[in-house]
Amino acid sequence: MTTLPELSGKVALITGASRGIGYGVAEALVARGDRVCITGRNEDALKEAVEALGADRVIGVAGKAHDEAHQAVAVERTIEAFGRVDYLVNNAGTNPVFGPIAELDLNVARKVFETNVVSALGFAQQTWKAWQSENGGAIVNIASVAGLAPSPFIGAYGISKAAMINLTVQLAHEFAPKVRVNAIAPAVVKTKFAAALYEGREAEAAAAYPLNRLGVPTDIGGAAAFLTSQQSDWVTGQTLVVDGGLFLNAGVA
Repeated sequence: MTTLPELSGKVALITGASRGIGYGVAEALVARGDRVCITGRNEDALKEAVEALGADRVIGVAGKAHDEAHQAVAVERTIEAFGRVDYLVNNAGTNPVFGPIAELDLNVARKVFETNVVSALGFAQQTWKAWQSENGGAIVNIASVAGLAPSPFIGAYGISKAAMINLTVQLAHEFAPKVRVNAIAPAVVKTKFAAALYEGREAEAAAAYPLNRLGVPTDIGGAAAFLTSQQSDWVTGQTLVVDGGLFLNAGVA
């Protein structure tokens, strides 16, 4: 039997957290004693995640991240269940297309931006109005190294993540001093979402990283735990690159 840590008194809302990076962030925050609301599109997957994380400390709210009604309900349910919402982690995202940007369907581009950027803004507005404007807190946006450099064949995704990084600094400026807002820019993390980038060639993909491995969700969970802790109280408007050293190889022949 493992003993759960004492409750921290803090509460987090994490979007897109039934699996992958979002789930890894939820694990890290629950492990330090936070109570957490996780969101996701698939109700069954969300229920499984809640049970695995601990139904006494975690609730799930199913819905589409870009749906404004869902955003409002998720924040309301979090406050109803736990009385507050100190931290928002915007992790929900999509990348439904792989190919050159010259051939990108503009309707697909709109969907990518709606899910990856506009939904993050919507959730930030909701948590700000419901709790953070009066009580403070922190927001962490899960961006990507694709938002910092060209990423062939996932251009729409990369552009949306660049927008999320800019959204981060804009929110950090406007929400200060009450709320700190930072981003995390991971390289390839071993999740179902990113499987097309490494499946069947993981060793080859990992060889590009000085640390000789791809990321795992707990790597991002640890970074998010730091950015929502007192240890980062003087950090805002920053993008923390968590890439296994990938950018160290930039420019090296």
